[in-house]
Amino acid sequence: MSHPLNIKRAGHNLEQAKKAIIMIHGRGGSAEDILSLSSYLQVDNFALLAPQAENHSWYPFSFMAPVQQNEPWLSSALDLIDHTVQLALAQGIPAKDIYFFGFSQGACLTLEYLARHAQHYGGAVAIIGGVIGEEINHQNYSGDFAQTPILLGTSDPDFHVPLERVKTTASILEKMNANVKLAIYSNGGHTINREEIDLANEFVLKDGQK
Repeated sequence: MSHPLNIKRAGHNLEQAKKAIIMIHGRGGSAEDILSLSSYLQVDNFALLAPQAENHSWYPFSFMAPVQQNEPWLSSALDLIDHTVQLALAQGIPAKDIYFFGFSQGACLTLEYLARHAQHYGGAVAIIGGVIGEEINHQNYSGDFAQTPILLGTSDPDFHVPLERVKTTASILEKMNANVKLAIYSNGGHTINREEIDLANEFVLKDGQK
């Protein structure tokens, strides 16, 4: 009951790139789906890495279910994200040049991983997501983001991700010294809108082109 080591690649070869972005798909999606968004992002000189979830789902229940209900899939998913990060680090790409982009279930997974492994990353975009668990276990979260830019975009309301959890997540990240931008769209729907893409490029990825 674990996710296989399946990481799709695009963009520059990891061995030659100076920056990498890890893109994490949502429930029912695929690595190929999330990689297709890269044509709208300022990642021309990046290596693109997209882990693939087994059966297109990172964990079986809501991200706000008790954590044990989503095990062992959740831990396996977090391990796969960490393996992807380690893959980039092993090729000489420092953490400050590693970026993240996650949507929906992938955004929740991205945020949970980052909060558990806070350090100076290049930046992160999480569209419609929050940290995971019925109860938030603050003891799991440690480190210093050193002003890493993190964009949280969401709809109010969203049927899967309550706005209050997104706001709480923003607060947690800010306390860990992240530079957080929270973008809330009234009745925005469970999707990624053009303004969020523009914000991703302007707020998170702009330094990635240097």
